[in-house]
Amino acid sequence: MTRSPRPLPARKLRPPMGWNSWDCYGTTVTEDEVLANAEFMREHLLPHGWDTVVVDIQWYEPTARSHGYNPDAPLVLDGHGRQLPAPNRFPSATAGAGFGPLAARVHAMGLRFGLHIMRGIPRRAVAAELPVLGTEFTADQVADTDSVCPWNSDNYGLNHDHPGAQAYYDAQVAQFAAWGVDFVKADDMLFPYHEREIAAYARAIERSGRPIELSLSPGTDMSVARLDHLREHATMWRVCDDLWDRWEDVEAQFARMARWAPWQDGPGWADADMLPLGHIGIRAERGADRQSALTHAEQTSLLTLWLISRSPLMMGGDLPTSPPETIALLSNDEALDVLWHSTGNREVLRERDLVLWTARDTDGHTRYAAVFSLADEARRVEVPLGSVGALPGDRVRELWTHADTAHDGRRLVVELPPHGAALYRLAEAGGEDSGRE
Repeated sequence: MTRSPRPLPARKLRPPMGWNSWDCYGTTVTEDEVLANAEFMREHLLPHGWDTVVVDIQWYEPTARSHGYNPDAPLVLDGHGRQLPAPNRFPSATAGAGFGPLAARVHAMGLRFGLHIMRGIPRRAVAAELPVLGTEFTADQVADTDSVCPWNSDNYGLNHDHPGAQAYYDAQVAQFAAWGVDFVKADDMLFPYHEREIAAYARAIERSGRPIELSLSPGTDMSVARLDHLREHATMWRVCDDLWDRWEDVEAQFARMARWAPWQDGPGWADADMLPLGHIGIRAERGADRQSALTHAEQTSLLTLWLISRSPLMMGGDLPTSPPETIALLSNDEALDVLWHSTGNREVLRERDLVLWTARDTDGHTRYAAVFSLADEARRVEVPLGSVGALPGDRVRELWTHADTAHDGRRLVVELPPHGAALYRLAEAGGEDSGRE
């Protein structure tokens, strides 16, 4: 019998968890699809800590399509150059309502509402010389037309030597706050590292008066030297480019998350990216409509790494049409405890195809260990107990299977499939942990 979920720590002490429309719907998600995922989350995942629904890129683009972006897209803007939801995709946004009605429906489910935004100001607002709300300036005066995103042509950057640049972000975020937005994923912020843009966006959030969490992307070549600035201004920040359902993408995260793990006790969280699990590619940027190409063992390894390294969790698959096996992984409270209640998380060994991680529970006596095999074939792995901080008399429980694991007091023997992982809770036999199931 598995135990009831433990109380969650205060929000600032735990990484965000939610659903994001990118991996399944790319630029094209609709209001009905957002609500279907929100309803599924409320019914099946909210009791397990999943509480945020995020509409990803180009919700303001009425002609959005899969597999790319439209040049000079006909973005829906208000008279001050601020993006509005495309009403053909979000019918409740008509008559200037914006995302207010959709956010209210999400909030009524006990969930939080988030959206994606690109760095800067729309090029169409610049071309039309639209006024910046609350100022005497126009969009063409505050834009930095030499600062462009290499993969999306919607926006220019902002010239933060001009006072109207901050005013534009202030007005944009004030509108988000009025809609009831709880989470903003700001893109094209980290590669290259746009220090002044990040600070300006965080300042706009503070001025909005609403406690909005800020997520930064995409994260290519992210350096730990940026940590202090990131912690000061953001809730989470990506440490890689987009991650898809390929084992090579997952394997590359081991080194990155080992680098960031020593600083994953908050405030702020290094983000290993969305979970390309379940039903993805429906109308996405990459690939066809499919169930995740990762094997069940690879999905378990991905989640084990994200949990033991305390990465935020943003599910990328369409929840209502994802298989029960995927939902079971997302709702495993014993495994999720590692995300919510661990500290001192670190990689302790990487030799050939074997990777070991350890952590401590915040209860002061329980410990955790993760054993990964990067091998392309099944392996029988023998791990000395001391290598994962275990003691000869410890009770060892595997958290994905909810099974106590026998050992001989010297070593832990693990049978792992190709690219497989096991996640353990370690506690003295007869201690407090024995009563937690």
